Parts: sequence; C-alpha cells; structure tokens
Amino acid sequence: MSVMVARKKVVRKWEKLPGRNTFCCDGRIMMARQKGIFYLTLFLILGTCALFFAFECRYLAVQLSPAIPVFAAVLFLFAMATLLRTSFSDPGVIPRALPDEAAFIEMEIEATNGTVPQGQRPPPRIKNFQINNQIVKLKYCYTCKIFRPPRASHCSICDNCVERFDHHCPWVGNCVGKRNYRYFYLFILSLSLLTIYIFTFNIVYVALSDDTAGLGLFSGRSRSLTVLTVLEVLICFFTLWSVVGLTGFHTFLVALNQTTNEDIKGSWTGKNRVQNPYSHGNIVKNCCEVLCGPLPPSVLDRRGILQQEESTSQEESCPRASSAQEPTVAQGPVTAFSSLQVPAPSLGNAEMPEEKQLTSGELPVPTQDSGQAEH
Repeated sequence: MSVMVARKKVVRKWEKLPGRNTFCCDGRIMMARQKGIFYLTLFLILGTCALFFAFECRYLAVQLSPAIPVFAAVLFLFAMATLLRTSFSDPGVIPRALPDEAAFIEMEIEATNGTVPQGQRPPPRIKNFQINNQIVKLKYCYTCKIFRPPRASHCSICDNCVERFDHHCPWVGNCVGKRNYRYFYLFILSLSLLTIYIFTFNIVYVALSDDTAGLGLFSGRSRSLTVLTVLEVLICFFTLWSVVGLTGFHTFLVALNQTTNEDIKGSWTGKNRVQNPYSHGNIVKNCCEVLCGPLPPSVLDRRGILQQEESTSQEESCPRASSAQEPTVAQGPVTAFSSLQVPAPSLGNAEMPEEKQLTSGELPVPTQDSGQAEH
C-alpha cells in the first residue's frame, strides 16, 4: 500500500530575491556574480605575504628585530578581515516595491502629472526633498519601482538600488555602499600600509643580503632567493601606486563627506555650484560620521522565512495480515462475496414489506399484477 506523505520545505527570502547576486551559507554571505577579480585579489595578497613570511621575515627577524614579522602579521590579518567583511556583507541594497506598492506609486504619479497627450514625452518622475535647507531630487527607479532615497543609485552590475552608493568594486567582488564603505576604506588603507611595509623591507633584505654575501655569509641562500625577492618587489611596486593613490582619493572624499558617484557626476561641484548638504563643514565631523557613525541594519532580511512549499512523496507500507482486513465469516461454504460487508437494513421503518417502500418525492411504479387487475 502506498501512502502520500506531505513534507514542508522552508523557503528563505534570499532564494527569491531579484537582482544579480550570489548567496552562500544560507544567505549569510552576499556577493556579486562576477567574482573572478576578487579571487585574483586574494591570490596576490596571500601569495605576496606568504613569500614574505616564508623567506624575508625569518632573515630580518634574526638580523634586525623579531618585531618585524609581528607587525607584518597584524597588518595582514587586519587587511584580510576588512576585505572579507566588505566582500561578504550587504552594501545597503534597497528592496524592490511589491506589486501593490508599485501600483499605488503609479497611481500617485498619474494623479500628479495628469494625462499626457499622445505623442508627448511624459515629465520626469522626480520628487523634491529638502535636506539642510536645500532641495534634493529623488529619482524614480523603473527597475525597482521605487523613488530612490537621497544618495542612492542603481548598480547596473548587481541590478539593485544601493543606499549611499559609492561604486561597484570588482576587486572586492561587491558594491560599496552605506553598510560596507567604512570597511572598504579600512581595507585599502591597511593594504597600502602593508604594501609599503613589504616593499621597504624587501629592499632592506636585498641590501643586507649583498653585505652578507660580500662577507661570505648566506651566499648560497641569497642567490636562491633573489628571484622570489625580485618578484615580490615588482608586485609591491605596481600595487603601491594604485592602492596608495586610491586611498588618498577616498581620504579626500571622506573629508568632504562625498561619494565616488557624486564626485564623478559633479553633483556638488557642477555649473550650479550647489553646496553639499551632507557635509558638516568640518573634516573631523565628516570623518566621524562616515567611519564611526552608527551602522544601519540590513533591510533585506535575507534569512527570513518567505513561505513554506509542500512536497508530496509516496511511501510503501507492508501489507497487514489478512485476518485484520477480512471480516469474520460464519462457518459454511465460502462464496465470492464472503469478503464483502453487506450493510444491515435500516430499522427506521417499523414495517418492511417485501416490496420496496417509497421514499419521499418518489412516484409509485405500477407492477404487472396491478395492471391486470385494472383491466
């Protein structure tokens, strides 16, 4: 006998979220789909630091100070922690409007703009919002069906609206927004210090190796490590300019309380010369707000339960004993109908004639004898 068993499958919200993101660990990790350059970042950092710790640090700890590898390890761990925190976190994605909400917003827009004659372009969907006595325009997103908050923008790579959108960074494999900008800034700052640190001590190592080689000490070891040291110096040299320059640029933006998106578009330095309404006019206050301000929680609720899907499956069960299935039959010849249970006649009618009694609403059917009696 087959039995249908219903099983409920828990569906979490991250499984149904729109956009082009990748989720891991049951929605705890959120990244962009293009992660190839992020893996290259990990390879360059891990490879360079592994070579430095395996060869140069051992020699410098003996020749100069044992604090050299300790400080390098602190910088390395801090850079990796901030990188992973930036890459695996929600940058501040704004949920899209539900169908009912989108329909309501469309009704509001139509009521505000009125009917547009055929052939004419409808007016732009913009709302004016006042911040620090200055008018800021809220633009409508046709993909997310919402009016974006101030400083938010739609990322074309992740296909999401991100609050306080700065830019999409392929090196970290994620968007940089309100919820992970401070970690991104700390990552590039610590990576700049780590790159300068390794580059400097690689040069010191080469200088000390040449001196010891002239004295006849560690000559064989110096020759064997020359290629690896030159490789580290080249990687650090080319990384130094880009990372240090990027850190300086974002330090300038943090001091002005400005985003990369606003700087590229010229939002506060254009022809109108509109002042930045988010700046406090003080570098210290701007840095404290961007780097030390309260971190808002994620509004996606990625691990929330969305619904429960029911799935059915068939399970085979063992047949029971025949004595439990068949009713008890009196002794006598067994017929083909012995296994059937005939319901007992109802005792509702006191008198049960041989002919079938009429129920309510049933017409009598004349029998053959009654027909002959009438004739």
